[in-house]
Amino acid sequence: MTPTIRVLLVDDQTLIRGGFRALLEAEDDIEVVGEGADGREAVRLAAEHLPDVALVDVQMPVSDGIEATRLIAADPALSGVHVVILTNYGLDEYVFNALRAGACGFLVKDIEPADLLHAVRVAARGEALLSPAITRKLISEYVSRPMDLTAGTDGSLDVLTNREREVVALVARGLSNDEIAAHMVISPTTAKTHVSRAMTKLHARDRAQLVVLAYESGLVTART
Repeated sequence: MTPTIRVLLVDDQTLIRGGFRALLEAEDDIEVVGEGADGREAVRLAAEHLPDVALVDVQMPVSDGIEATRLIAADPALSGVHVVILTNYGLDEYVFNALRAGACGFLVKDIEPADLLHAVRVAARGEALLSPAITRKLISEYVSRPMDLTAGTDGSLDVLTNREREVVALVARGLSNDEIAAHMVISPTTAKTHVSRAMTKLHARDRAQLVVLAYESGLVTART
């Protein structure tokens, strides 16, 4: 029997929460375990319910989604909570900052129902909600902007082997594991292993964090 995916909804718009709840709870394998209206509630409810996925609005009163994401990601007791940021605007500075803070990806609020359900299941598996196409768009729009190179990283990739550095650079360019395998002439399983080891060494929660770390460390740039 497939385990039920536990979802937390946090958005200051009641209508948005109600629509998402109705859609999610219509599925046999998804259960909404809590709702909140601000970032402070997001952190409290995450600790109370330990959801698999927390859908968190980026702009909210009291405490925004970025701060909530940072606090959830920093708490070892909440390591199983995968935060997905909700936004009205697609890729914006808030979203990039949320990825730095530890979000595993983001969704636009007018997402198609089938895409929302797929995204929740992907996030529950611990995978990043950053397709290669989205990663490339993220890169082209934001990584060329000035940023604090110390945010979210110790600024060094010296802990990585040369092969792992190469893999991280390819991840940052938006390649999937299969594409990395083809590029490096290795098996997809080996590519996945290199990605996992790099994440462990860099203390990156997921693939999204690897993208951020690769650019903030200078391993790759927008023109490489």
